[in-house]
Amino acid sequence: MLEMASQKDDKRDTIDETEIRTKAHRWCKDSIGGAWSKITADEMIMDHVSGGMSNYLYLCRLPNCVKPLDQEPDQVLLRIYGHITTSNMDVLVHNSVVFALLSEKRLGPKPYGMFFDGRIEEFIMAKPLTHTDLSRPEIMQMVAEKLAAFHSLDMPLCKEPRWMFNIIKREIVLKLDSPVVFCHNDLQEGNILYDGTVADPDKRMTIIDWEYGNYNYRGFDLANHFCEWAISYNSNSFSMEPERYPTRQQQCIFFQHYLKALGKSNVSEETLSKMYVEVNTFAMASHFLWGTWATVQGHTSSINFCYWDYAASRFEEYFKLKEHLPTFINQNM
Repeated sequence: MLEMASQKDDKRDTIDETEIRTKAHRWCKDSIGGAWSKITADEMIMDHVSGGMSNYLYLCRLPNCVKPLDQEPDQVLLRIYGHITTSNMDVLVHNSVVFALLSEKRLGPKPYGMFFDGRIEEFIMAKPLTHTDLSRPEIMQMVAEKLAAFHSLDMPLCKEPRWMFNIIKREIVLKLDSPVVFCHNDLQEGNILYDGTVADPDKRMTIIDWEYGNYNYRGFDLANHFCEWAISYNSNSFSMEPERYPTRQQQCIFFQHYLKALGKSNVSEETLSKMYVEVNTFAMASHFLWGTWATVQGHTSSINFCYWDYAASRFEEYFKLKEHLPTFINQNM
């Protein structure tokens, strides 16, 4: 992930809505067929979807007067990749492989077409959570169980999270004894879709946007999610709300749900304490990573978001945690 973030230059994404419409129509016509092959690009309904911070998202729909000819969808999500993905072929291939595998396991949206600079995927009719939802007991339990399931996957990817040693000293990472598992690495509010009206509890929540899915330390994935409790996003800005960062009690409840989903019950206080240290140490790495990411995005992205302010805020939190890290570790280990 750091390797990806380090490849920054002055090239900025160029977004031409007319070209995107033409491309979207061609992709839908070729990859989905059916009724999509019977309409023109101008007849296709295309609306921008807010919330994408790495990619450009659009909802593409058949016109109201046109019905599917068979089992094809009448609406799909168009994802146009941003500079970070398209500038690195390894990242592009990795992204496509992870998305396809998770879809095959029914853990993510269905792909309809995959291309060098984007893809067409299933549009899931559910609302993204807000940062205040993340602390709701029922949501917290479901997220913990989802993370446990993802962390148990065996994915055909490199299982060495080498980049983490560039953020936290090797001896500290090794001392934390955090398992290396398949991680989402970006589990923020907008990447969790929820529909409480779905009858099957297992299908009420869907985790999306696996661009940064990779093998990493468990502590990072959990810490990164907790950091997102304290950040509120809207269409083009954000606000830091450090008072919403989960308390030790809330974290331990989350850990218990997580471990129970892995088949571990009657968890000891010692185990919970070790996880608390593990996760809150990795919180520093989360702030550093996304500060670096926002700096790259500020140089290259045309998405309307205040990347430079976001980078400054994440780096500020990183230096705060770094200053107090030795004391925190000495007091808790």
